[in-house]
Amino acid sequence: MKEDKDTAPAEKDGKYEFDIHYSGRELHCKVEKEQNKLSVQIDNNINAELTVQEDGCLIQTGGSDLPDSAIDYIKKRILG
Repeated sequence: MKEDKDTAPAEKDGKYEFDIHYSGRELHCKVEKEQNKLSVQIDNNINAELTVQEDGCLIQTGGSDLPDSAIDYIKKRILG
């Protein structure tokens, strides 16, 4: 039996751009949110994938390791 996936846009889906304090510097950050996945690109050379869990927590699921402080900041900027 084939499962239907929810493909409707989730709340706050879209593209975001802002500056983030990373490794002692202010760097440009781009985030694209689609459903529960966030694709993160910092300064055009650091890429990571984050996933929003059912309880609202944001965990890293791929890419370059980001410090917890960066993940928390991205969560606040994107999810509120």
